[in-house]
This record gives sequence, C-alpha cells and structure tokens, in this order.
Amino acid sequence: MRAPRPSTWPWLLMALVIIMAPSVFGPFVVTLLNYIGINTLVALGLVIMTGCGGLTSFGQAAFVGIGAYATAYLSTSIGASPWVGLVAAVTLTAGIALIVGLVTLHLGGHYLPMTTIAWSLAIFIVFGNLDMLGRHGGISDIPPISIFGLRLERMPQIYFLIWAIVGAALVLATNLLSSRQGRAIRTLRGGKLLAESLGIDMFRVRLVVFVIAASLAGLAGWLFAHMQRFVSPAPFDLKAGIEYLLMAVLGGSGHIAGALIGAASVALTKNWLQDILPKFTANAGNLEIVVFGVLFIVLLHNARGGLVPLFQRLLPNEAGGGSGSKNFVIDRDFAPIAQRSMPERGSQLLHVEALSKHFGGLKAVNDISFSIATGELVALIGPNGAGKSTTFNLIAGALHPTAGQISFAGADMTGSSSLVAVERRLARTFQHVKLRPAMSVLENVMLGTYSRTRAGFLRGALRRDGTEERQACASTCAALEAVGLSELAGRSAGTLSLGQQRVVEIARALAADPVLLMLDEPAAGLRALEKKALADLLRRLRERGLTILLVEHDMDFVMNLADRIVVLDFGQKLAEGVPAEIRRNSAVQDAYLGGIA
Repeated sequence: MRAPRPSTWPWLLMALVIIMAPSVFGPFVVTLLNYIGINTLVALGLVIMTGCGGLTSFGQAAFVGIGAYATAYLSTSIGASPWVGLVAAVTLTAGIALIVGLVTLHLGGHYLPMTTIAWSLAIFIVFGNLDMLGRHGGISDIPPISIFGLRLERMPQIYFLIWAIVGAALVLATNLLSSRQGRAIRTLRGGKLLAESLGIDMFRVRLVVFVIAASLAGLAGWLFAHMQRFVSPAPFDLKAGIEYLLMAVLGGSGHIAGALIGAASVALTKNWLQDILPKFTANAGNLEIVVFGVLFIVLLHNARGGLVPLFQRLLPNEAGGGSGSKNFVIDRDFAPIAQRSMPERGSQLLHVEALSKHFGGLKAVNDISFSIATGELVALIGPNGAGKSTTFNLIAGALHPTAGQISFAGADMTGSSSLVAVERRLARTFQHVKLRPAMSVLENVMLGTYSRTRAGFLRGALRRDGTEERQACASTCAALEAVGLSELAGRSAGTLSLGQQRVVEIARALAADPVLLMLDEPAAGLRALEKKALADLLRRLRERGLTILLVEHDMDFVMNLADRIVVLDFGQKLAEGVPAEIRRNSAVQDAYLGGIA
C-alpha cells in the first residue's frame, strides 16, 4: 500500500503534449519548453525541500551555477566528456550542499532563509571573480552532449533528453514522497518534538532533503550549460534564486505537479509580459517586475496553496470531494511487522528516582520518585503548574533532567533523547494534538511504524520497499482496528473531530509496538461520550498487557480508570496510591480537590 496517487490522465495528457511539441511548434516554443524543463528540476527540489519539508532556501540558483560551471570547466579546459561533467556537476553540488547543510541546517525560523541568501551571494561573487571560470565573461564553446555519436547541438535535439530527465525526476520524487522517508519529510513541518517522538532524526532528514534539492539543481545546471553552450554568472544570482522559489510556491509547493506547473506559469507569464508591455511603455523591463508581482499576489490571494490545489478544486475530485477522503487499496491479508516480546507482567518497567528539573531559579520538578510495573495504568495528576508535563517530557526524552535517574526496561535512560526512548519502545501522544492535517489518517498512523522499518531514501524512490510498506500498512490497519477507526483510514486527519484526532494519535503510538504508552491529557476537550469511549479503549489496551502512563486533569476520568495515581504539587510528589486512597487523602483534597472528598 502507498498513499493514493493523482489521477493518471492529466499526466498522460501532459506527456503526449510534450512528445508532440517539437513536431507541432516552431523552434521558439521548443526552446521555451527546454527552459521550462530545466527550471522544473530546480523547482522540484524546492517542492520537496520547502513545500514538504518546510525548509526555505533562496540559494538554489547558486547550486544550478555550481553544476553548470563544473561541467563547463571540465569539458572546455581538459576536454572531458559532458557525461564526466554530469558526474562532476552532481557530485560537487551535493558535496557543497552537504557542507553548507551541516553548518546551516541547525538554524531555525528566519535564520535559515537569511543564511541561504548570504551563501548564495558569496557563490555568485566567486563565479564572477575567478580567472579559471572566466570572471564575468564566463565560459564559452562548451561542447554539446553526445548520445551514441549523435551530437545534441540544436534545441530540438536536446529537447527529448531534457524532458526524459524531467519525467524520471518527477516519477522518482513521487515515489519518494509516498514512501517511509517521504512521510518523514512531510512530518518535518510538524516540528522537532513530533519528529523525534516518532524516531525520525530531524536533522538527518533535513540534511538529506537539502542535498537532494541541491543535486536536482546541479543536474539542471549541467543541462543548462550544454544547452546554452555558454555560462556566465548572470543567470545564477539571487534574483534567479527567488524566481525558482516563486515557481514552487506558485505551482503548489506541497505538490509534485506544482514544480512543472509553476515553472511553466512563470516562463509563459514572463514571455507574455515581454510581448505585451513594450506596446504600452518604453520602460517595459522595470514594469514587468511590478506587473508580475501584482499578478502573483492576486493569484495567491485567491489560491493560497498555489495552482495545483486550485485545479484540484475545479476538476472532478476522484478522491472523495470535499469530505477530504482518499481511496486506498489495502492488502489486509499481508502479514504485519512482527511484534516484539513484552516484559513479564508485574515486573518493574519504569523507575524514576529523585528526578529534578530546574529552569534557572524555578524548580519545575524537585526530587520526584515513583515506579510503574508492566501492565499497570498509572495516572500522573496535579493542579496547573504542578510539574506533570515537565515530568512527562523528562521521561519521554524531550527534556534532560537537572538531577536524578530514569530507568526504563532495565536500562538507564537518564538524559537520553526522544530518539533513544523510541528505540527502547516508549511511545507518546501530545497535550495539543500533533497530526499532519493534510495527510490521511492511514499515513499519520503509519508514521508510528517508522522506528520499526528500515527503507531508505533510495529504496523509496526506486519503489524497492514494497514488502516493508505492505507490512507497515498491515500493522497500521491493526492499530486502527484496535481503536475503532478503520473506516476513517482514507480521511484527511485535519477533517476529523478533536476526539477522533486524539484517538488517531493513540493509534499512531500503538503502531510503534510500544512497551510503555504515555498519554498527555488525552481527555482534554472531549465530550462525555468521547471520554467514555476513550476510557473503554484504555481499559482494553491494559487488558492486552500494555503499560500506560497517563497525565490528566479530569479527576472522574482518572479515578474510574487508573490502577495507581501519583499526585504532584509545586514540582514535588504529594501522594501516591490507589484511587480510593488518593480520594481520601486530605492533602490531595486541599491542593487539588479544594477540600471536597
């Protein structure tokens, strides 16, 4: 099983148009289509990196330039084959992207885009000041690409090579985004806390995506150099980088087809303006930028997601219309991922000893100790500011303790990251639901299987992960059936009610095959019937032998559900015991229940 793909007929129609274009249109249109194809490769990298991965870069034009100059220098200075130049262009671009990424991808917010502007300007200056690259005069007389002795010297001759490469890139990108690593890429926009709670190494995925986008730009630079047969710094400045980003956003930055549609829209609009504006003004060059900007603003005001979502709304929706549902073909007979053994029921699973966390002078958690046995459902309660969430995050690895020790499944987990906690089979949900709303319920829950599967980027792009994907799907279906949401598998997660979204989070955690399930206020915001259904679900999970740690405010919900309760107040443990003991405890009544038994 994979995420549903777009209808094939638009792609077939587009392929037919591209194949027939050289025999129907003249050299000018073919040349324009060549530029659209090259720009599509760059925009495709930005769709993956920016639209799906949430990384904004204004520096892709610099990577195009690196690829172009690498092959131009090798083929003119030492007479190397353009195919050697291809290897050099992609390798050099990927290598520089790796170095730049290692330095810059730790940055967040507006710092990363600002950094991409800085190194883009630096690379552009290098192009114009190196003698070996011809300074601002550039490199000319670049030899054409040859295939089986055929020299692709004219635009119509290189046309089919460009579009064959573009087609292959679009297919590989589509495969990648519907794979295990593709789901990880789309999760990056949910933030580090979500990604690492699923076992996704956020920095590593960001770095690989950054290199992939740069490699596509380097490939585009190779084609550009041998099509133009001349390179100079001008096409690789910051303005070009902004234009590439514009293509991805205009087409629909979260959609593969957006790369092609955005590149075509920008090229055709610029060409149209260059034909029209000189008829009205002698200053057409400057006015072109203004008119183009206005058209862009008007379009995004009416279609903020770009052109692809706009077309999807206008065309017949085969995926369920406005309900947000998607059609999946699920092989329910395929064996799920093998479940791992559980610790012996009643054995100590989690032990927290003298745990403390200080934020400067604030002691959010101070000397807390408690244990949880396998198969227990333990609730952690307390008034606002009691330290519940901090304790929860310390155990889950989202925070590191100031002092104390955390032992889990017989191993010391003190100060370990969320990635380590996931590997040791600890799964969690969040106080504020963290789902990817544009992804289906099935895809969201499949994220829980990330730590149990191993397919990498290349296997996903080449569709060599079919067996593992089917196993992950079967495990996902089992998790959805366990929580009673099988019929919603194809719905977009953002269309569900809050109660359903919280249950989807639990299903995602169950798909990870955890030993300990940690739930952060799962009943918050739920109606009475939804709370009852949630309580029944947690009882069933406990009966199956799953250990549950629950942070909750709703006392009725906790008292009728938990085996034991740990009460916190002002960062310290106030009481611990079975629900009846906690209800009778006068200190708990004063601190939490307002003195009412």
